[in-house]
Amino acid sequence: MGAGIVEVFARNGIDVIAVDASDEAVERGRSFLTKSTGRALERGKIDQAAYDALHGHVTYASALESLAPCQLVVEAVPEHLDLKKEIFAQLDKIVADDAVLATNTSSLPVTEIAASTSNPKRVVGMHFFNPAPVQQFVEVIRTVITADDVFEDVKALAQRIDKKPVIVGDKAGFIANALLFGYLNHAVAMFESRYATREDIDAAMKLGCGYPMGPLALLDLIGLDTAYEILDTMYKQGRDRLHAPSPIIKQMVSAGLKGRKTGRGFYTYAGAGSPEIVADGHTPGEGAPEGVIVREVSSVGVVGSGTMATGIIEVFARAGRSVTFVARTEERVAGVLAAIEKSQARAVEKGRATREEADALLARLHPSTSRADLAEVDLVVEAIAEDLDLKQELFRDLDRICKPGAILATTTSSLPIIDCAKVTSRPEDVVGMHFFNPAQVMKLVEVVHTVSTSEDVVATVQSLCRELGKHPVTCGDRSGFIVNALLFPYLNDAVKMLSANYATADDIDTAMKTGCGLPMGPFELLDVVGLDVSLAIERELYIEFREPGYAPAPLLEHLVTAGYLGRKTGRGFRTYA
Repeated sequence: MGAGIVEVFARNGIDVIAVDASDEAVERGRSFLTKSTGRALERGKIDQAAYDALHGHVTYASALESLAPCQLVVEAVPEHLDLKKEIFAQLDKIVADDAVLATNTSSLPVTEIAASTSNPKRVVGMHFFNPAPVQQFVEVIRTVITADDVFEDVKALAQRIDKKPVIVGDKAGFIANALLFGYLNHAVAMFESRYATREDIDAAMKLGCGYPMGPLALLDLIGLDTAYEILDTMYKQGRDRLHAPSPIIKQMVSAGLKGRKTGRGFYTYAGAGSPEIVADGHTPGEGAPEGVIVREVSSVGVVGSGTMATGIIEVFARAGRSVTFVARTEERVAGVLAAIEKSQARAVEKGRATREEADALLARLHPSTSRADLAEVDLVVEAIAEDLDLKQELFRDLDRICKPGAILATTTSSLPIIDCAKVTSRPEDVVGMHFFNPAQVMKLVEVVHTVSTSEDVVATVQSLCRELGKHPVTCGDRSGFIVNALLFPYLNDAVKMLSANYATADDIDTAMKTGCGLPMGPFELLDVVGLDVSLAIERELYIEFREPGYAPAPLLEHLVTAGYLGRKTGRGFRTYA
């Protein structure tokens, strides 16, 4: 981080004195800078003249006294409050009275750091994100005693070096980490309880939400020791139980398993500092477990006629399966066929399929308005409304109609699957198969087993998903499964942050998109999903886990009551044309 900040300033024509604790540490920092700028030179992002000019702006030293002539000093040492306070106390005596002192802390109280100096008015937070030369976002943290001119100068400087500054108050975690680390901590708890494997948790968030990294891989990159310090600081300041570090984090840090930098964290790496993940004793095997025989699935039934059902029908037919789909009326049957024909016409037009392939796919479709036509299929996927009474009535009927050994699957995203299974005489054959919308595009399928689901049913559905070109992740039958259980508490935290007037919706969205690389900010996403849908999911999570921190934010409830449901009504957290 220190070397990255040096590069940012030097690249913008600002003279920098780079200081570290020893000559050896200085040389390590110099090598980071040389390697980073060398890559930029090789890739044509800068030319030789720019490379030489950048390095010409940097001088190196191993004594704090070398910083005496600086107008701004940015501290980027490890996240230990006592260490930062000691350094600021020394800097206070070294630099000129009008020099600005900035801390790059991501979680520690800037006010407390400022109090270690004789002039706390000149201390400000300037939190860069890693890698600093690439990430545009900078949190500028203003304490209650920061002088107005200091704050304005640092904000202007951030803009001058082509960053997007967001101004926040001195609260643990600021915007990005306050939202990010609650989510990361929840993912660790999910892994610690063996609810899902590390690979499935990470794949679920990457494929289901479009995140650049899964939460456990991200923690390995950040460093588990750093993550523990951030969470511990946030918990001590806010006493939010969701920020209390999961016990396994401290255990791993004590064992020296700190992530990439030590070669081992949640994953095992090719070496210390290497990004290459290598197999270890926890890496899951491929295929079905030993002794488990996968059932044959050559014909499939789908019940439903909405967008999700239509997508699932097309996915199965594209994979060569005979698909019998049942809708309530002939009109709805015609609507499904028209939608799939239109989709296939687009695929042919764009060269993704030939006319012959499209015709063959359509020939594999067998529409019906009678559930009795599902009698001989090997698997039935239910994709009707999210109403437990309706689903239970359907599963009773399917249990009566379908042949022995047929698998009964539900696409529910929130209801207990065991409640569907218990109304049948074959609960061992009932499983969750949660596709993501649009099913034709999204790779992820959550395969959800109940306490009754047999191993061969789980293995069969996993294998089938792979044949469909999907990525299955497996978890138990509890509210939210993997994706929603991790996503919606984070969205709820964002609403609470907005309600507390800590930051605007625009600043929070900017923080999470530019600071954390997420494809959408929380308020953009809430408006797309629908505030009523989001509220319903958050209520389910709260009822399931009885965690006070999961209680839906009152602001979200008020917006739903007012009919402001997001894009679909033209108004949610934002107003649409």
